[in-house]
Amino acid sequence: MKILLLGKNGQVGWELQRTLAPLGKLIAIDQEDLDLVDTRAIRSTVRAVKPDLIVNAAAYTAVDKAEEEADLAMAINGFAPGILAEEAALCRAVLVHYSTDYVFDGTGKIPYSENDKPNPLNAYGKTKLEGDKLIQEKDMPHLIFRTSWVYGLRGSNFLLTILRLARGKKEVSVVNDQFGAPTWCRMIAEATSMVVSRGIKDIWAYTESNRGLYNLSAAGQASWYLFAEEILQLASGSDIKCRMINAIPTSEYKTPASRPFYSLLDNSKFNKQFGFKLPAWENSLALALCDYH
Repeated sequence: MKILLLGKNGQVGWELQRTLAPLGKLIAIDQEDLDLVDTRAIRSTVRAVKPDLIVNAAAYTAVDKAEEEADLAMAINGFAPGILAEEAALCRAVLVHYSTDYVFDGTGKIPYSENDKPNPLNAYGKTKLEGDKLIQEKDMPHLIFRTSWVYGLRGSNFLLTILRLARGKKEVSVVNDQFGAPTWCRMIAEATSMVVSRGIKDIWAYTESNRGLYNLSAAGQASWYLFAEEILQLASGSDIKCRMINAIPTSEYKTPASRPFYSLLDNSKFNKQFGFKLPAWENSLALALCDYH
């Protein structure tokens, strides 16, 4: 099986390089190799590689900056996945793509299922939703994994931000009225490869029978405040100066982009279809910080 991985240097993409490599011939590329704003370049790259599987881990993920660069975010998060789906259908390749909990407005009270109606509050969520729609409109095998609060030990994310602040400040303030499921990028990559490996003999036929949108996030729930508390408890050491975390409401932490207050995902469809689930977010965080130490 020939696999084309986009976004190899991102959080999920970096982990996917390791987990996908044993499954076939892996061609991993990033922004310097392919500009996802250039639709002709996307088409020519796919046609040159002729993959059996395309895994799109590339995305515009700067949620606040997307408010100013909505067109750029739409090109990368919305239109590019649609082009990838078109090209995948032409070369008879399967497309795996990643979505976000931020397609929801957060007014719900129970975890969102794949059937709940999206209503994104910000430009980032709108562009990711457009990508989902364009893929789903194409009559070809695809898997869209919708995840949440992704973090890891590289790039830009909440975990690294808290660790940086904790090394320089004695106390930090963190929002305590937004709820979701912190999800380690390595778990997303591991789950993706486990699913893909089951169809290694005929990925097209396997995905055709399992195609669709699936929620894929860590078990359990947290607020950003609880997430930060757990980070500091697990990462306590001589370089950590912070001894207090202040819980604050969203109203006291203004950002250019609005966030949903509640964006927990119901993973039961994925768990039932593929026969396994991601660990509790606390367990994954402990494993992630073992690597940090």
